[in-house]
Amino acid sequence: MSHTEELIRLSQQGDENAGECLVQENSGLIWSVAKRFMGRGTESEDLYQLGCLGFLKAVEGFDLAYGTQFSTYAVPKIAGEIRRFLRDDGAIKVSRTLKEHSCAIKSTRSKLSNVFGREPTISEIAQHTGLTPEEIALAETATKEVESIQKEAGEDGFTLENVLSDTESEERMVEKLALRQAIEELPDREKLVISLRYFHGLTQDRVSKVLQVSQVQVSRIEKKAIQHLRERIE
Repeated sequence: MSHTEELIRLSQQGDENAGECLVQENSGLIWSVAKRFMGRGTESEDLYQLGCLGFLKAVEGFDLAYGTQFSTYAVPKIAGEIRRFLRDDGAIKVSRTLKEHSCAIKSTRSKLSNVFGREPTISEIAQHTGLTPEEIALAETATKEVESIQKEAGEDGFTLENVLSDTESEERMVEKLALRQAIEELPDREKLVISLRYFHGLTQDRVSKVLQVSQVQVSRIEKKAIQHLRERIE
């Protein structure tokens, strides 16, 4: 029996110290899951504590004869606890900063439209608000109505449902943690395109305006990034 399995056995028998030791030894795993939910209106420490609660529930429910690694079993339990809190606490919250940015953008867009007699560009809005093009894109997408989780983005048919589903297999959840890590290792421009396309729901046309490049260039960057991700997680 491994060290972790022995601690799980002791914790299941009521040894609180064993449970605390397991949390400490697996804090990196808990943080890796909690970080996926940052930016949704809940403090990072609160997400971590929710993750710890889910982790301890995983310890309590884990069958030592289950035939799989405990971490594989624990990840969806950790994510599920956080996701239930976000769902029960109401719609995903938008931070005050993003709301303030959104108000400034809307006001500036309206004023410039009247001045120019046309829709202002992202660059023009950025110049008048002092925000970066990326901040403008994130503020607008964060405060608009959430799109259907089943809407596909990109030629590979990625959907938010695939990312957020509670019913997915444990293996898929672990794969997605690996994917998150792979995204962090991408070059900055590729990471930005993936973030805007798949985590903020922007079309290639919108991304091209944010980055001030052609849509063809965005498509090339996106395809290159996806290829790099495949190489990293295979």
